[in-house]
Amino acid sequence: MNEKPSNIVLIGMPGSGKSTVGVILAKLAGRDFVDTDVLIQKEQGRSLQDIADQDGYLKLREIEEKTILKLECRNHVIATGGSAVYSHTAMTHLKADGIAVFLNVDLQTLLARVKDFETRGLAKRPDQGVADLFSERHTLYRKYADVVIDCEGITHETVCEKIIRELKKR
Repeated sequence: MNEKPSNIVLIGMPGSGKSTVGVILAKLAGRDFVDTDVLIQKEQGRSLQDIADQDGYLKLREIEEKTILKLECRNHVIATGGSAVYSHTAMTHLKADGIAVFLNVDLQTLLARVKDFETRGLAKRPDQGVADLFSERHTLYRKYADVVIDCEGITHETVCEKIIRELKKR
């Protein structure tokens, strides 16, 4: 049985638009929406930044992986945390019934969009700068992406239209 994957899984850096695009895309595609960062915060009863500050970035990644592995849904748009791609197990789980869509945005755009990288709850080494994190993760996003959407200079609605067009080709 070779069914088409039912979920659309959004991956990309913080500030790439996963949550915003996810909500709009879910409405346009008639699907439910889930944001794994929100699931983590609800489950833990605290912010991602609190988890990173108190327990460390590796613990945040571990919690993220466990949260994703518990996720069982069909016909959803799933916005992942930017660090989901560090877990091969989590990405394999998401891609078992999902198409991974990488929202590709350049570093300058991310820096212009996100003013709070230091307080955003990023799962990164304390000594790691945003440019290094971007470079490290970019390789992983490309590795797991089934579809890459270049989001430079276009609206969230246009990003959604591009995603829908790409998925119809499959």
